Amino acid sequence: MKFSIVTPSYNQAEFIARTIESVATQEGASLDHVIFDGGSTDGTVEVMRGLPQTFRWTSERDGGQADAVNKGIRASDGEIIGWLNSDDVYYPGTLAAVEAYFIAHPDVDVLYGMADHIDRDDRPFEAYPTAEFDLEHLTERCFICQPATFFRRSAVDTWGLLDDTLHFCMDYELWMRFALGGAKFGYLEQKLAGSRMYETNKTLGSRVKVHREINDMMKKRLGRVPDTWLYNYAHALVEAKIDRTANPGKFALRIGAESINAAFKWNRRISRSMLRRTAQWMGIVG
Repeated sequence: MKFSIVTPSYNQAEFIARTIESVATQEGASLDHVIFDGGSTDGTVEVMRGLPQTFRWTSERDGGQADAVNKGIRASDGEIIGWLNSDDVYYPGTLAAVEAYFIAHPDVDVLYGMADHIDRDDRPFEAYPTAEFDLEHLTERCFICQPATFFRRSAVDTWGLLDDTLHFCMDYELWMRFALGGAKFGYLEQKLAGSRMYETNKTLGSRVKVHREINDMMKKRLGRVPDTWLYNYAHALVEAKIDRTANPGKFALRIGAESINAAFKWNRRISRSMLRRTAQWMGIVG
């Protein structure tokens, strides 16, 4: 069983050597590691040139992260695909465990495992909140950690590559599309990867944009946006403007108002549960 590990990269000189090493030191699996770098200017290319060539790489301008991943999938031929960003890492034994699972479960299209959030120095500081697969739950929370996820090439052959118009939730959209299409998901209760979180991380630095894109994606995939994501969007908006500790009453009032605004924006209606909840937040009912 051959793995294709695809790494999109852009200006990650600080981390990419550790990402590459975490792949190169995997044992017990046949693999091809391909890196598509978007024309980095921070020394990433020089780092890659100085490493043992256990990987194939290209550095050129691209259309963003999703485009780079799609290029990597097209340029490789492994039966199992792993998508590992250039600041994330695999843990020792990951590919061997994933290979054993796929061999034992030939009906599984997508396998994901447990993971950690890690800091700049690779130290785990919290567990990524993964859970057993449930489609309804997935519509309300992305409990699938991208670097700890692997899928058969037949899945992208059937349901398509990443949506390269997305900038933040391209992984979540792919899991949703696979699941809604009928893909079978497996969950491995073993920590497979470290997902790096730090102050300049793209997702952390763009919370409102992230939640807006997720809401647009949910509207496209489900025809509606679940209330949970409308609340999350409202929180992202309000937390950027109001100190919850200093003004708890004003904060709650604005959360309620922004949740209602978001419901009208994306769903053209307010659910009964949102009406009850926001009324409580806004002090209309006890």
